[in-house]
Amino acid sequence: MRVPPLLLCDFYKTVHSEQYPAGLTKLVSYFTPRMTRLEGQNKLVMFGLQGFIKKYLIEYFNENFFALPKETALAEYNRILSHTLGKGAYQDNKIAKLHDLGYLPLEIKAVAEGTRVPVKVPMIEISNTHPEFAWLVNAVETLMSCSLWHPMLSANVGYQYRQIVNKYYAQSVDDNIPCARALGDFSMRGQESLESATASSAAFCLSFLNTATVPAIAWLEHYYNCDCTREPVAFGAISTEHSVMCSNYAVDGNEIDMIKRLLTKIYPHHSFSMVSDSYDYWNLVDKLLIQCKDQILTHDGTLSVRGDSGDPAEIVTQTVFHLWDAFGGSVNSKGYKVLNPHIKAIYGDSITPQRAEHIFKTLVDNGFACNNVSLGVGSFSLQCLEENGIFKPYTRDTFGIAVKATYGEMGEKPLLIFKNPKTDNAHFKKSQRGLCRVFYNEQGEITYQDGFDKNTFPIQEENLLKTVFKDGKMTREFTLREIRNTLHGGRF
Repeated sequence: MRVPPLLLCDFYKTVHSEQYPAGLTKLVSYFTPRMTRLEGQNKLVMFGLQGFIKKYLIEYFNENFFALPKETALAEYNRILSHTLGKGAYQDNKIAKLHDLGYLPLEIKAVAEGTRVPVKVPMIEISNTHPEFAWLVNAVETLMSCSLWHPMLSANVGYQYRQIVNKYYAQSVDDNIPCARALGDFSMRGQESLESATASSAAFCLSFLNTATVPAIAWLEHYYNCDCTREPVAFGAISTEHSVMCSNYAVDGNEIDMIKRLLTKIYPHHSFSMVSDSYDYWNLVDKLLIQCKDQILTHDGTLSVRGDSGDPAEIVTQTVFHLWDAFGGSVNSKGYKVLNPHIKAIYGDSITPQRAEHIFKTLVDNGFACNNVSLGVGSFSLQCLEENGIFKPYTRDTFGIAVKATYGEMGEKPLLIFKNPKTDNAHFKKSQRGLCRVFYNEQGEITYQDGFDKNTFPIQEENLLKTVFKDGKMTREFTLREIRNTLHGGRF
């Protein structure tokens, strides 16, 4: 399905060009997280804009609009709108003029990707570069909003988990063991769509290197200038599932034969995880693994024992304790126990931030290093947060994200545009007014000033909103490595 790019919007966007003041030659809008609904989270990670621009404003527009004959491009646009809004309810001359122009006359400025931007501070500025296309600025608002809020929130989720890992790894894990391998994204099957799952996992991978979402690798390579053959973009894992374990049980009449086959025949030189609760988890951990001890200790890799039912925190921590009793290990430089490198524990999803904190604290309190476990973040935790017993789903409104027009020009006359609803009791719908400058204050925090027009804007002052796209082309690009370094202060 290939919808005309200027119909990738709410219906009302198709008629706003006629509603703007006659003679409007310039419009400037800002993408802003206006508030937060999460305790202790008042910043949003800037991420996904480059992917959005390349995918839609360049690739999609070029392939499905500018590269088509004008008659073809207009025919589908008119077919849909004339039979839905009705003939005469909209005008298509603006679409014809844009096709004649041959490029998208927009300029997009933004803070650097990977930056954690405080609420109320504009992250992105959109304006037109041609006086006849002021209407185009907010025509792309719907597409931008629905494409960006989810990867930004997923980047926030990954960052929050990373802070938990950083805290406990600094306490209990040798410094040469990377924090980025502690957690992984296991959410793909529970996301809203393939596109949503891919962008969300790519965002999570700003903080971690493990994902079960294969297309996230290709997405990051295509849009963020990286190459998994040359650098650590992200990694997958070899793992069994219940259909594998149960079908072998149906043939063998036991579980131990499959365990030995995995260790000696199927993956003799690879690490892998094995779902272990198909029947009797603790029997497998305490008895069957002991019977396979020789194969485990001579295996050229690590066997990760995976529980998949019961209380995740209890299962995974108790597994570590049981494996230590059976296989032993060593004590690291910080005085914490580390399992024999041939075996460890894993829990594949259901790991909320609270559970991650509880798991790591339980390990540390009992003298174990946190790298004895690997944890997975599932679709629930990438789409919802539980705070004080209340479920808070992640949506565009979690941070009150909106794109609002704040400045315009009628020829040489500047217009300061704003909204300030008296009925907005929460006081978060009030928009900026005029042009905005984003900068670091004396305390090193990102803030902004508004109220400027083209004549009063402080050109010589630093503005963190830098041009990344202009007239159909990228003017500034970020690599995955740069974004990770920005987000984690060079300590990814």
